[in-house]
Amino acid sequence: MIVVSNRGPFRFARNDDGTFSAHRGSGGVVSALMPLLANREDATWVAAAIGEDDRAAVLAGTPTPTGGVHAKLLALDPTTSRLHYDVVSNGVLWFLHHGLFDLARRPRFDRRFREAWEGYVSVNRSFADAVIDGAPEGETVLVQDYQLALVPQMLAQGRPDLHVVHFTHTPFCGPSSVRVLPEYVAHSLCSSMASCTTGFHTERWARAFRASAHEVLGEDAGVGPTFAASFGPDPAVLAAEIATPEVDAEIAALEARVGDRQLIVRSDRMELSKNIVRGFQAYDLLLEEHEKLRERVVFAALLNPSRESLPEYLAYRNEVEQAAARVNERWATSDWEPVILDQRDNYARSLAGLVRSDVLLVNPVRDGLNLIALEGPLANRRDGVLCLSREAGAHDELHHACLTVQPFDVVQTAAALHEALVMSAAERGTRAAELRTLAQANPPAAWLETQLRQARG
Repeated sequence: MIVVSNRGPFRFARNDDGTFSAHRGSGGVVSALMPLLANREDATWVAAAIGEDDRAAVLAGTPTPTGGVHAKLLALDPTTSRLHYDVVSNGVLWFLHHGLFDLARRPRFDRRFREAWEGYVSVNRSFADAVIDGAPEGETVLVQDYQLALVPQMLAQGRPDLHVVHFTHTPFCGPSSVRVLPEYVAHSLCSSMASCTTGFHTERWARAFRASAHEVLGEDAGVGPTFAASFGPDPAVLAAEIATPEVDAEIAALEARVGDRQLIVRSDRMELSKNIVRGFQAYDLLLEEHEKLRERVVFAALLNPSRESLPEYLAYRNEVEQAAARVNERWATSDWEPVILDQRDNYARSLAGLVRSDVLLVNPVRDGLNLIALEGPLANRRDGVLCLSREAGAHDELHHACLTVQPFDVVQTAAALHEALVMSAAERGTRAAELRTLAQANPPAAWLETQLRQARG
């Protein structure tokens, strides 16, 4: 088995003596696959050397850690990698699939974009060549996510003996949205993914891909099989991560700030698709409409920095900070801070928020899955209520036990928060128990096995 993804299982850091030390990579795919692929002699993970230290470690021949995943990191050209990742993957495809474009202004596909697209093609070609050159006859290849959407067709052309699955962890845009792309881009993406079996976290995203592929390639075009496969956190791993002194300290610090008040929590990257500003607006409306909740509830927004090389993300961070400040300026008292805005990149802090929350707000504009919606119920110790956007893939499996949020409707979101805060203990307990059961229904091992089974046909 060969796993192919942009981000890999390891990152390297340069030591003072010029050598390199390795630590685990970040992201949901890494968290899901690392325990499953560790110590498997039949598994290889092909990924990019992301930063300068990664590239230097690869060029120096630094071996990946023993006792873990056998990884092959590609030392890509930094400029080409930036065009592939920042300009095309994050700046166009992420916006497209999450419905984030302000179409009156963006995107604009000029000559510089064509250069960036060549970078995207080049990086995909590097990944494909690494597999073509190293894969045994008839090997199974699991290609992960939208950054590597061209790899399947390159593999089909260079190594038709391989069994290839492409799995997309984001949503997939619909047939109207795919028409935003230049024809050469849309055709390349859809024809490549249509050349193999493709997986998504929900059937909704699979339907969107099939409709987009037929829109671009023609109604009679052949489109490979699609499937839906969700995954959730590993309960044992999550419990071990929570049972640490660092998390205990963060819980104590949060308790000191919140006291006996109810706590609404959100834990997100500082990401446009997460809909953070509307969450604050809904909370502001909640306090306006329900005087009894003033000074009795705190909203902790635990946000990690994200994609700060893109100007849209820097601007959005300013919007988030201003939205939080407006709520505090309007409602704060001498001993009550309505909004806690914490922008530390601190995993222990995020886990502490999930443990302590009475309400977890997950209101993305659109999400392929959203692991926080699944981790929260397993981490929580207070029968917390989940307010979950219907546009998150996780909503498909959790909708019976959560409170559904329409992410663009601030009034409805405020009403959902109110319902969660005043919900009876009995109903909270019933919902929380069902959420815990559902969150464990699709372990990462089953998700991996589904991909392998689909690859075998």
